[in-house]
Amino acid sequence: MPSIRIPSIPRTLLAVALALPMAALASDGTAALPAWEQLTAAQREALVAPIRQRWNDHPEKRAHMLSHAERWQEMGPEQRERARRGADRWQKMDPEKREAMRALYGRMQALPEAEREALRAAWEKMTPEQRRAWVKANPAPPKAPRDR
Repeated sequence: MPSIRIPSIPRTLLAVALALPMAALASDGTAALPAWEQLTAAQREALVAPIRQRWNDHPEKRAHMLSHAERWQEMGPEQRERARRGADRWQKMDPEKREAMRALYGRMQALPEAEREALRAAWEKMTPEQRRAWVKANPAPPKAPRDR
């Protein structure tokens, strides 16, 4: 059977045509989305609507929402990534560990730096049972109302 020879120019065009759909994918395999300026009005509205709804539904939380947005804007990319990882870790944490972390954080806020370091070192040496006893003796401060 004779081989079919495709001229080099059409072969290059074929390679480019086949590569174009792949170029539209981000490095993680998801479709690359446009910059904000390229979004349609409907896409922008879909992104903003939940925030508008929360803003309108909770006037008492507006100051906190605005403060949070301003702090976020002041953060650098590394700080934002660290905040995202921390929020993700907190969300995935089991309730018992979350309560322990809340108690530990609440206690550390009231201590001078040297005592914080001592408590942090002691915490790391505690067994799970010792940590539970510590949390029982040092309960977390009351939870703040959720912003959402």
